[in-house]
Amino acid sequence: MAEIIQRDGTWAFDGTTVRITPGLHRSVPLFRQTYGEIAVPLEAIAGVVYEPERKRGRLRLRLREGADPLLQATGGRLPDAADPYRLAVDIDRSGVAEYVAEEIRHGLLIEQIPKEPSKAYLLPGPPVPVSVRSSDGMVSFDGSQVRIDWSDTSDRVKRATGPRIISVHDLMQVEWLPNSGYEDGFLRFATRETVFSKLPPEKDPYALDLWGNTRRDLLTALVATAVTARLPHPSSRPADFTERPRLGAAVPPSSDLHDVLLRRLRELGELHREGVLTDEEFAATKAVVLRGF
Repeated sequence: MAEIIQRDGTWAFDGTTVRITPGLHRSVPLFRQTYGEIAVPLEAIAGVVYEPERKRGRLRLRLREGADPLLQATGGRLPDAADPYRLAVDIDRSGVAEYVAEEIRHGLLIEQIPKEPSKAYLLPGPPVPVSVRSSDGMVSFDGSQVRIDWSDTSDRVKRATGPRIISVHDLMQVEWLPNSGYEDGFLRFATRETVFSKLPPEKDPYALDLWGNTRRDLLTALVATAVTARLPHPSSRPADFTERPRLGAAVPPSSDLHDVLLRRLRELGELHREGVLTDEEFAATKAVVLRGF
């Protein structure tokens, strides 16, 4: 067993798995503490390196492309401090860090792990159900459906369309961009009907606009990862996403749903007349509402 324990967290390698446990110190980002322990199988690893610096060094684990739904969902846009595959190492523990890195490299060599992209996810992603409250509303995922409930501060266009429920079978991809504190981020769920939508995140009923607390908004990556883990793997997308039929047949709306639809269309009409929505935004949002029913 090769192990290094630091305030930032613990890495333990038993020859087949690197078990990464985040530290409990307040300096450890909320995202890593919430994501929790990660068991990385050797076959998911492309390489490991220890980077010594004057005061502190860093262990970095590099995963094979396509092996991890977290990296797939976040696209390398997680802030460095929130990256669970980095470990800050005190300078007096450099020798231990080098030993752990060498043991992992030795395991990769012995097992002859390929470096080319993986054709399947080798890590499971976060367990479900998972819910996160962001600056734009609450987003939840139970393994089969995504639900978005807008907050009181959400744009009137979104509140007018009501809660958004999206079946995982209707999703093509998840787009995620973190809130940097200088620029807003977003979490967008692209379906077959909305994948080409040009609505900005603040008005898109299929997107959360991330503009508030950066630490809390970063947790939306948990939902993005959980959904991504249950979508077709990127290696199968060209055929799967263009040819996969929609599941289930459309169900005629009840009288209650019909009343809700009419009310939301009237609200959108009022927003359009008041100049809140442009002609293009009104047409696009109206189409989204009608598809939702």
